[in-house]
Amino acid sequence: MTTYERYQAAKAIYREMGVDTDAAIEAVKKIPISIHCWQGDDVLGFLTPDVALSGGIQTTGNYPGRARTAEELRRDMDFAMKMIPGKHRVNLHAIYADTDEKVELTDLEPRHFATWVDWAKERGLGLDFNPTCFSHPMAASGFTISSPDKTVRDFWVKHCQASRKISEYFGKSLGTKSVMNLWFPDGYKDIPVDREAPRYRMMTALDEVLSVPVDPKYHIDALESKVFGIGAESYTVGSHEFSYGYAMSRGIAYCLDAGHFHPTEVISDKISSVLLYTKELLLHVSRPVRWDSDHVVILDDELNAIAQALVRTNLVERTHIGLDYFDASINRVAAWVIGTRNMCKALLKAYLEPTETLKKIEVEGDYTTRLALVEELKSYPFGAVWDYYCEQMGVPVRDAWLADVKQYEKDVLSQR
Repeated sequence: MTTYERYQAAKAIYREMGVDTDAAIEAVKKIPISIHCWQGDDVLGFLTPDVALSGGIQTTGNYPGRARTAEELRRDMDFAMKMIPGKHRVNLHAIYADTDEKVELTDLEPRHFATWVDWAKERGLGLDFNPTCFSHPMAASGFTISSPDKTVRDFWVKHCQASRKISEYFGKSLGTKSVMNLWFPDGYKDIPVDREAPRYRMMTALDEVLSVPVDPKYHIDALESKVFGIGAESYTVGSHEFSYGYAMSRGIAYCLDAGHFHPTEVISDKISSVLLYTKELLLHVSRPVRWDSDHVVILDDELNAIAQALVRTNLVERTHIGLDYFDASINRVAAWVIGTRNMCKALLKAYLEPTETLKKIEVEGDYTTRLALVEELKSYPFGAVWDYYCEQMGVPVRDAWLADVKQYEKDVLSQR
């Protein structure tokens, strides 16, 4: 059978359940995933590539082919996106400035990212942004924007203010809002005496950051929490309670990262609560393995639950979906392809549910039917719908992309 014939058979099966597979495909086509550039070079960037990665972050592995320049990174991302259905976005960190100048983080300007904007404009992509508050001498103490040293604190405030202007530039240039995520590694390795003072300093410093005027037509602020990091095991200033409270009180977006909570917590259950109190939500979809280890996203129960939490209650339009993982033990281009395709698969699976029927059954208290239908849906022919979607979007079907990536590794990556 052809891909089309398998799709038609699957379409008929889903129709019996009251699901329109064509509508599901059209819905997924409209959802951009923000693909993180830092998978391609192990979070080193180009401003200070010789500075060791810090801030409680760790990249393991030494697979050949790491991007060493912005041009190489863009080439790799171009290739990866040929394997991924849909039109997506690219997420940059400040350290990925493309410039020959020796420039400090506080002095970054839009012009240092002009080549990224030109590249994105040619491809019809949106860009998102992040200030880089780690891997820098001014973060060596373990504190950045909450440091008791005003000189350190002011440095990071200025960097974040400059970053907002760069994000605004992205939005203006590309005609699509840039989401700028704020995340800070600040914390203590051992138990602190004063837990309030660093959070007060972070709160007032963030207010300074947000005091710089930017046009909300082009820019969105988000604040990300974390439970702990390497070197900050006992206390993290920007905890969930702090960051969520700040986001709610200041009217900005909150960022839920899948790896930034305790091992028994999941972000899928938090989405519906967060969006009751915030206008918008940013997701950093990752895969923690016992800690915030940023493994490549797989199509597991939690990824499916994240997509269901967005689709079942119509929260997709208020949510910005970004990926955040970095694996240097495997082909980095393949890591992008695997993770992004899986995020798209999870969204498509969520749209292939008879949501209104299931909600009606639930309200009526028929939990037997609810459980039976949800379980039976797991063996419905989702794969045939996914294959057809990929074919329609002009990207490889099933694992056909892997041969292309291996050839790219032979021709390009292995030559670096």
